[in-house]
Amino acid sequence: MTADQLRRAFLDFFAQKGHTVVPSASVVPIDKSLLFTNAGMVPFKPFFVGDESPSFRRAVSVQKCVRAGGKHNDLDEVGRTNRHFTFFEMLGNFSFGDYFKTEAIPWAWELITTVFGLDPDRLWVTVHENDDEAVAIWRDTVGLAPERIQRLGDDTNFWRMADTGPCGPNSEIFWDLGPDHGPGGGPAVNEDRFVEIWNLVFMQFDERPGGELVPLPAPSIDTGAGFERCLALLQGVETVWDTDVMRPLIAAAEQVTGVVYGGFPGTDRDVSLRILAEHGRTMTMVVGDGIVPSNEERGYVLRRIIRRAVRHAYLLGVTDLVTPALVDATVSVMGGAYPEMATQRDSIKRVVQREEERFRSTLARGVEMLDKIVDRGDVAGDEAFFLHDTLGFPIDLTREIAAERGRVVDVEQFAANMQEQRTRARDAVKADGSKAGAPVELYRELLDGNGTTEFTGRQELVTEGAKVLALVGRESGGSDGGGGPERLGCAPEGSDVDVFLDRTPFYAESGGQVGDTGVLETADGGALLTVLDTQYALAGVLVMHRCRVERGEISEGDEVVARVDGERRDRIRRNHTATHVLHWALREVLGAHVKQAGSHVGPDRMRFDFSHFEAVTPDELDRVERLANEEIITDAPVRHYETSKEHAAELGAIAFFGDKYGDVVRVLEAGEHSTELCGGTHVHALGFIGPVKIVNEGSIGSNLRRIEAVTGSAALARIHDEELELRKAAELLHVAPAEISERVEKLLAQVKDLQTEIETGRARQAGAEAGEIAATAIDRVVAVRRDGLESEDLRRLAIATRDALGSGVVVLAGVGADGAKPAIVVAVSKDLVDGGASAAEIAKPAAKILQGGTGKDPNLAVGGGKNPAGIDEAVDVARKLAEEAVGSIG
Repeated sequence: MTADQLRRAFLDFFAQKGHTVVPSASVVPIDKSLLFTNAGMVPFKPFFVGDESPSFRRAVSVQKCVRAGGKHNDLDEVGRTNRHFTFFEMLGNFSFGDYFKTEAIPWAWELITTVFGLDPDRLWVTVHENDDEAVAIWRDTVGLAPERIQRLGDDTNFWRMADTGPCGPNSEIFWDLGPDHGPGGGPAVNEDRFVEIWNLVFMQFDERPGGELVPLPAPSIDTGAGFERCLALLQGVETVWDTDVMRPLIAAAEQVTGVVYGGFPGTDRDVSLRILAEHGRTMTMVVGDGIVPSNEERGYVLRRIIRRAVRHAYLLGVTDLVTPALVDATVSVMGGAYPEMATQRDSIKRVVQREEERFRSTLARGVEMLDKIVDRGDVAGDEAFFLHDTLGFPIDLTREIAAERGRVVDVEQFAANMQEQRTRARDAVKADGSKAGAPVELYRELLDGNGTTEFTGRQELVTEGAKVLALVGRESGGSDGGGGPERLGCAPEGSDVDVFLDRTPFYAESGGQVGDTGVLETADGGALLTVLDTQYALAGVLVMHRCRVERGEISEGDEVVARVDGERRDRIRRNHTATHVLHWALREVLGAHVKQAGSHVGPDRMRFDFSHFEAVTPDELDRVERLANEEIITDAPVRHYETSKEHAAELGAIAFFGDKYGDVVRVLEAGEHSTELCGGTHVHALGFIGPVKIVNEGSIGSNLRRIEAVTGSAALARIHDEELELRKAAELLHVAPAEISERVEKLLAQVKDLQTEIETGRARQAGAEAGEIAATAIDRVVAVRRDGLESEDLRRLAIATRDALGSGVVVLAGVGADGAKPAIVVAVSKDLVDGGASAAEIAKPAAKILQGGTGKDPNLAVGGGKNPAGIDEAVDVARKLAEEAVGSIG
């Protein structure tokens, strides 16, 4: 059975049993607590915890997963075992309050014995020690021999999503590899011989604080089978590395390195080839889902994976690029299951190749620095940590190179530095996570009792007769709210309150678009509330209006007129539609690899983050702005409509990074060229946007750029202000606005000529003065105080004096023209430097007296400080050190 056949067999089996086939979600999870989608159930978590209601009760999927970084990190074990991968696929079937153990267990058995054809006599299962129901089903319904059903405790057979919430016992299915792999006795005795292939989780409890397990009213099923492990068994190969998913990738690694897999028994070369293959697959799939290398979160993990692959190529002696070939091999193997990888092949290759090129220069710098360190002796922990943390130089490569030179690395100190860094990171996370949490249980009660909030804001900006379902109080403090939220019957004048309505025209902040503001007024006019912000209390389903009661008193059950600030909404939707037009223009100018990586759409301006591997040139930025405006002035219609996710994919709609999409999605067609998924509010025709003016563009991280722009009246105001400044500049320069550039260029040339004249004059002056100062030398040492010169002039004079002296040491110190900032310069002739003298060593103690520091150049050290009173003492100290240095050389 091939990999593609296995995926199809699993999906077809459960589809025939009434399951909806759900395509793999991105490896970027909607769950903000996770770095990556690390299990098949992650996309369904909102259904399990009750935040959302699924449109189906049964589901089956083959999910892309990544475990690298954070709590679930298999990175260091990859290549050394048959079980650990940074990227893998998870086969899973799910029940959301539908079927339970009596169906899940027999179906699993039917699939692996009938469809997969695995020998029943080599299958074992484990169950929770208290799960008599599961034991009875395995024994009596399935017919599994009791001696091959093993009861284990909470550590292995009880699954929890978190410290509280849905949980339950689980049952794991194992395959016996046979006596060649160790003694018998089942998985409870020998994990090497008995390999887990499927985990069936029975979510039947809600764990409360304190550990109480309360039965769930509608128990659910979450199963996960390791795709790669199942494939190895079905293909009858010894390891996962020999399957038709991994072996072609290893072959690509062989070809690009020239190293034969299995050709060097007893060495780590096979490990390196496996790492190249596995990491090549991971980097391809991760970049394909929109992640780019950076120094933060997912981007940092991706960077580590790419660099780890490059390092292992380096260990195999490869100096040429390896990652593009690994991407090609991955797309060839995985493209059938994930066709989006094939369409993105070139952009993925560009991203990983650029990262590899950068790291190869890092490798070169790291090796050069490490060579100098090991020339002096062993490698200190601080030095190893600097190489690792600043240059990205891996510690194991540091140890290997040091060992080759007969040196050791202080690994304990390195580990202590790493632990200190982790502690700082954890403290930062704790500090960020210490904010008071929202009353989620209260919100869920509102959702269960009243259903989702109906959004009327696409058709109208004023909704009459909206009913107040609930009032939740909070401390005064503006739209951010405060602590201690509780449900109220009424809210008096002056209070801050969160208002929940049955329907609303107010858009709740999501997808990068800020929430609406406006007013709520009771039908009789007795109460008036200012809506300061609109947020989702529960994502996508329950809208919360953050209000202040300006007049009267509002109560639950009141009917209100909900009125959105229409002028503000217009500015927001202009900006929002413009982000889509700019996204299209960026892709047209920079390339199809550009992907949205975050956005903020407000009434005053918009911000759009995107992936791109180099700085955007002024010419490219100008072309983007011009192209966007040319598209806007066509006044093409904007269509915004709901359709199925499948139909949207057929239309080529682009999904925005980090946004969440259900089975029914909203497609935005902004003119003829931009088709993207978006649930925000938008204009009806492009011309309504008005002009777009880009106000800023720059880097926000490695391979990440940010563009900021304004539209409509804000753009016109900016253009007007820039024209005023242009006219002012033209008046000052006595030229027409069109001639400003030419005039400025001429002035800059004149300034440059004048600066050259000044520098020449200063050099002549320094040369004349240098001869006088050099004449005061005693035993080839000059040490004098010279006030009134800035640091650069003092430096120039010291060099000229050293040249006039020929052989010796020059010490000059003084305060600048302002009389406040002290400076010191030490210059040493080349013959003395060759003999061991160092300007830096002479200057350092003197600069310390000035309460400052100096550089480390042995020829010339320039320093300063903030203690002008110490000038004379500093000169004396430096003179003595200079005399000692000259005297020791002779």
